[in-house]
Amino acid sequence: MLQLQQRKGEIDQLELCVVVVTFETPQRAAIYVEDTDLPWPVLIDESRSLYRTFGMGSGSFWQIWGPQNWSAFIRVIARGRLPRRPRNDVNQLGGDVLIDPEGTVRVHHVSRSPTDRPSIDSLVEVVRSASQGPAAEDTGF
Repeated sequence: MLQLQQRKGEIDQLELCVVVVTFETPQRAAIYVEDTDLPWPVLIDESRSLYRTFGMGSGSFWQIWGPQNWSAFIRVIARGRLPRRPRNDVNQLGGDVLIDPEGTVRVHHVSRSPTDRPSIDSLVEVVRSASQGPAAEDTGF
């Protein structure tokens, strides 16, 4: 999320509407927004219906606790932030979905681990390409 926040100016210029979806309680989401200075709205999906709709389920032990994730924890610690003790379902995987103003899904990425995300550059490129022509992105649906 930090990389996305660092590109907020560019995102604003592209007139993107970013919405963060979480299954956390409203109280936990409010703490997250405050702690991270999140500039975008947050949708609370405690029932995880959006997660299910977009095929985002639970990860296996290896997907969640494998070595690729430990390196991410180390990078967070190296930046001076300590990971917080999880309070909810750490096995829930997320993803990224980009939907254009006409309702066409341009990107549908289901994460295979907590660190598996498309790059911000690739998402921005999809938006720029979409503004120049018809939908061409393979959404995975």
